Amino acid sequence: MASGSPQSFQVISSLRYDPSLPDVVAQHAAQSYPEPRPTPYYLLPYHLDRLINAAQHFNWHHALQFLEQGLESFTSALDSFIPDRTKPWRLRIVIANKPGAGLTVDVNPAAPIEPLQLLLPFATDATQQSTPWRIYVDSQPTVPSAFTTHKTTAREYYTAARHRAGIMSPQEQAEVLVVNPAGKVMEGSITTPYFRRRGGSDNQDNPDNRLGWITPPLSCGGNAGTTRRYALAQGFCAEQVIPASELVDGEECWISNGVRGFIRGVVVLRQQE
Repeated sequence: MASGSPQSFQVISSLRYDPSLPDVVAQHAAQSYPEPRPTPYYLLPYHLDRLINAAQHFNWHHALQFLEQGLESFTSALDSFIPDRTKPWRLRIVIANKPGAGLTVDVNPAAPIEPLQLLLPFATDATQQSTPWRIYVDSQPTVPSAFTTHKTTAREYYTAARHRAGIMSPQEQAEVLVVNPAGKVMEGSITTPYFRRRGGSDNQDNPDNRLGWITPPLSCGGNAGTTRRYALAQGFCAEQVIPASELVDGEECWISNGVRGFIRGVVVLRQQE
């Protein structure tokens, strides 16, 4: 893992630019998607907040001077990197801490998805989504740190977890759950996971029974992802500690991130040799 000095890593956030997003939001989530709604940047303000929180944690004053200029300035900076506004792109925003720091963006074609994936599953017919991803559980624990709480370029632990699960390509429809030394699920290597509620009845403040899903609390060591914030804010899920030992082979789950949205998954505890 990186040493923790400002020279050894950068703060990052990955999001999707998708020209179809404004229409999808207007048609299916006009009252349940965060402002500003008519933007092709997926969960845009959440990404800015995430970068600010990381810069504050690491005391990156130069980075904060740029980030705290606000959403309009942030959007203008991103716009300058988009090569073709008619196509979807995967943006990897990179923030360094140095005088005059702005941002750099690695832009690559985004994997094609059904646009409704960018919305919460209960707002769409997402349960009919195609082949679910395989969700493995890491065989070794990961110690929580500032580098699991905040997303940075220091991601060696996540890469190692993916390799232990046999995931060698970002194109594979597979994910691995990172587990802390207490045996609690922290997060996925590139996603936030959601599982069926364990034990007890649903929350009394959940009369329509949408809160049937849970995600690990940040106290378990995982990252405050943008889609996680969206799912919690709109009542798709609640926080609950999830012991890895309680996961069941073949159980349904969901995973999400800021590039692919929400993806149906299935837990696989017995990997093929």
